[in-house]
Amino acid sequence: MKNKEWSAEIIAIGTEILLGDIVNTNASYIARGLAALGIDLFHQQVVGDNPDRVLDAFRLAFDRADIVITTGGLGPTGDDLSKEMGARYFDVPMEENREARTNIEDRLRQMHREITPNNWKQAMLPQGAVPLQNAHGTAPGFILRKEDKILIMLPGPPSEMRPMFDAQVCPYLRSLSGEVMLSRTLHLCGIGESALEYRLHERMERMTNPTLAPYAKTGMVDLRITAKAATQEEALALIYPVEAELRQELGTLIYGSDDDTLESVVGQLLIKKKITVSAAESCTGGLFSGQLINYNGISEVYKAGFITYANEAKEQFLGVPHEVLLQHGAVSEQTARAMAEGAARAAGTDAAVAVTGIAGPGGGTSEKPVGLIYVGVTVRGRTEVLELHLKGDRQENRHRTVIQALNKLRLMILEEPDPES
Repeated sequence: MKNKEWSAEIIAIGTEILLGDIVNTNASYIARGLAALGIDLFHQQVVGDNPDRVLDAFRLAFDRADIVITTGGLGPTGDDLSKEMGARYFDVPMEENREARTNIEDRLRQMHREITPNNWKQAMLPQGAVPLQNAHGTAPGFILRKEDKILIMLPGPPSEMRPMFDAQVCPYLRSLSGEVMLSRTLHLCGIGESALEYRLHERMERMTNPTLAPYAKTGMVDLRITAKAATQEEALALIYPVEAELRQELGTLIYGSDDDTLESVVGQLLIKKKITVSAAESCTGGLFSGQLINYNGISEVYKAGFITYANEAKEQFLGVPHEVLLQHGAVSEQTARAMAEGAARAAGTDAAVAVTGIAGPGGGTSEKPVGLIYVGVTVRGRTEVLELHLKGDRQENRHRTVIQALNKLRLMILEEPDPES
């Protein structure tokens, strides 16, 4: 049924997830995969390791979806009874699957682990199930289809679930539809989700294929262009003109796309323009340097970082004038400027980023409240200071500051000429 509009539901099985002991990252991973495949997802469930409640979850899910994808409950222990409930729902017996048993045996031998009788429990699958090999563990997954209802059961550990989903489940689901759905995600910094949606509202309202949707992230916004077509080439042909229009309209608000990160874009710009960089941090305590160093290859341009929390450290290591601190205070535009210029001078770099502020929860005053943070950026003798007024908790304020600091550095680097070849 290649023309059928398929819908899916995700069920996470595990008492540890239900109680909050484990964060359910599997659901978001599968949800993104389903969206990329053009399969509608309207509901998710979390259920503990209780056979009756698992069976109830199957009944509810199949009442409103065609495909049910579960994670967890496939292990060798006595409380791993999810497969049995799947077999009961489809009214088929459990039987040993020879392919699954062989794969389990091979895997245990590769791991030099003793094969105990309960390991063979994992080779028991519902009759008619197609096993999914587990290259990173012993519990196989499986696909069981009866008419237009499909049950896909996957192991719980993300290191086992994700490769199985990508390599085996996605190709199967893709084969169900004759259409291809592709998405291109543009990453923006410097504009909020509501402002972006207001700016693009009329365009989003009239677009049907491709569609356009914003998604808020901490300090940033993603803008996803999604197209559906008979082939990948046709879908891309729908996406590219829209992307070109958005880049023309939004300009430097867009810092990258798809797998780009803000630090990778900044790192690439620094290397391309041959600009060395250092950092001086107070309230972020090295968080900016750590984020930038996430980019592989940054050692080509990143030279040094100073964590100057105390005023004495700002004076000693960065050369911030005592008079500046005395007159304006550590949290000030003047201090941020002096810190940035001092870091560049001390490290001998072309550029430097400085951060000073009150991250909270204490330390604020009526004149300088919590969330007041200054970011100083100097690039080849040109210094600018960004004043932030943040409203999050301590960690959120620090994280948002790093994002704004990286983005300010990016914008200033973009204004620099390319080096002569």
